[in-house]
Amino acid sequence: MSEGTDTAVDQPTARPARPRRGLTRRTWTLVISLVLVLVLGMLGGFARVPYVALGPGPTYNTLGQVNGADVVQVEGQETFPTNGTLTMTTVSVTDDVSLFGALGLWISGRYALAPREEFFRPGESEQQVRDQNVKAFQDSQTSAEVAALRYLDYPVKVVAAEITKGSAADNVIQPNDRLLNVNGRDVAGYEDVRAALESTKPGDQVDITFQRESARQTARITLGKVEDRPTGFLGVLPVDRADVPFDVKISLADVGGPSAGLLLALSIVDKLTPGELNGGLPIAGTGEINDQGEVGRIGGITFKMVAARESGATTFLVPAGNCDEAKQHAPEGLRLVKVEKLDDAVTSLKALVAGQDTPTC
Repeated sequence: MSEGTDTAVDQPTARPARPRRGLTRRTWTLVISLVLVLVLGMLGGFARVPYVALGPGPTYNTLGQVNGADVVQVEGQETFPTNGTLTMTTVSVTDDVSLFGALGLWISGRYALAPREEFFRPGESEQQVRDQNVKAFQDSQTSAEVAALRYLDYPVKVVAAEITKGSAADNVIQPNDRLLNVNGRDVAGYEDVRAALESTKPGDQVDITFQRESARQTARITLGKVEDRPTGFLGVLPVDRADVPFDVKISLADVGGPSAGLLLALSIVDKLTPGELNGGLPIAGTGEINDQGEVGRIGGITFKMVAARESGATTFLVPAGNCDEAKQHAPEGLRLVKVEKLDDAVTSLKALVAGQDTPTC
């Protein structure tokens, strides 16, 4: 038996593994996640939400100055020194808010979100809204002046504030004409104009006596008709204005809305009467006021109280209509005083100075 020999068997040569082409599943997951984060970040940072952010706004001492000018200035009449503060408060309205911005403001607890349509009606531009707010503030200045001077027993007059185009009075009465007599009734207040027309009907002729500058005139006017209104329509908006030989000027720009009226009226009273109405105390407040001195409720009372407290006020004048909300959110250390009329506010301030009780919410 022959001896066998070992036979070498050839084995294939091992080759290095080729790397997989393309991204792994894990890498794809990371890439997709990153893209989603970037997309969400872009949306959150740039996408606008249909809300506005409301918060505490600037405050103004109506007894002091803004930009070097007295907020309330009386020209042509003796005034008296004042002290302390009568601070009007405002609400800031932030529009064009991003998703993340809105979230951040809401989380801060200092701001609240409200539907944008409550402040910007469909079809209205921001400029239109701003113009409306400026007009409301200007009207509040006029009402504050009349209310303050009426409280101080100065006389008032009735003027034509607006004339309805195409009405009976159009082209006869002009804005700022003083109304003296309507249909045989002397006019001492704007309500007298309404009362003088109560018994009329469309087509009736009435005599109107008015004063333009220094000239006194009388015109016979045929009353018009307005749907759902049985009485004759004159087309004049009568308003009360102070009839005094001096001027009250209010210098406060970039403020809108009617809620500064109460504090402006108090400042006029303070400057035209001896002594310090607030006793030198840090007083703040808010409230719309009409020319009869009646104080109406306002919006944003919660934010205004925060702004008042941060400005150093210890007492806050609250319209009676806002009392329920105010007492639930009053900052610590802020005394609330309920006000229904200008007379109430003056009386309460005098009571505070004397250390007496005041109406509270």
